[in-house]
Amino acid sequence: MLYSRKNLVKTFILVCLTLYAESAMAQDGTIYPLDTPSEPNAILLGTGGVDDQPASETWFRQWGDPMARNITVATLTPFLPEPGKANGAAVIVAPGGGFMWLSMGNEGWEVAEALAAQGITAFVLKYRLYPTQESLDDFTAWMNRPRPAPSESSDASKEEKPPRPQQRDLSNQLEDAEAAYAMIVDRADEWGVDTNRIGMIGFSAGAGLTMHSTLNSKTMKLAFIGPIYGGMGPVDVPKDAPPMFNAIATDDFLFRGQFGVIDSWYKAGIPVEFHLYQNGGHGFGLGNPNRTSNRWFDAFIHWLDVNAFLSTNSGE
Repeated sequence: MLYSRKNLVKTFILVCLTLYAESAMAQDGTIYPLDTPSEPNAILLGTGGVDDQPASETWFRQWGDPMARNITVATLTPFLPEPGKANGAAVIVAPGGGFMWLSMGNEGWEVAEALAAQGITAFVLKYRLYPTQESLDDFTAWMNRPRPAPSESSDASKEEKPPRPQQRDLSNQLEDAEAAYAMIVDRADEWGVDTNRIGMIGFSAGAGLTMHSTLNSKTMKLAFIGPIYGGMGPVDVPKDAPPMFNAIATDDFLFRGQFGVIDSWYKAGIPVEFHLYQNGGHGFGLGNPNRTSNRWFDAFIHWLDVNAFLSTNSGE
């Protein structure tokens, strides 16, 4: 009996240490190498490669989240609701990562699973990226490089319109988004999707791609969009722009007191819902502990419901 108790204590201690180590890694901003997952349900979009890309796709883990970089082959991964629960709505999910990596778990798969649980057919878009260093050590050193602190305005009393940021060349990313949309339309019957209720939601750079697709695509007819903690500067809104749900936290470095994109949508007469949260920082995904931004997903689902995007009769 004594031997069993000792072993039980040892097992308990080992379990506690393992859980502690896993928790510590989840909270650790250190970049760890990660084996490339199989992604058995990923569908090739056939949009080509990336010019001047010497490195192949690799993965790493940071903050407990799987990340992919040097993506040269775009894919779309469906997350289907359980049989009998689909309501016909569909959402393309675009993870973020500055167009140099993708936060596939926090801003991709987890969000798609949450959408599917609500009866929404979700599709994680793994779009092509700009090249980064082939070596993980070199990439880590670049990520950890010193960055200059943001400059403070010499006269805070002056109201100045923030300059519009220079747009990166997102030709590859837009082509990937358009191919994803076209595939969903083409296979709508197979996936139980109402082609009049296909939306797109994105996080950080994914929010930028969502906005870029909305403003520039000639083939995507998005029913709604959800840029989450994306750029807040003003934009030129197309006449046929879809309703927008937008969420960001005040302590997000992308906020900077700007409401330009909200004002642009409002002045264009397009429905817009905006949630400015007290805290949450950047990259919170579905939520971080003890942050007011943690309820944004519930608000998004409620917004979709109120606007009849979740109604099976909305297309009639």
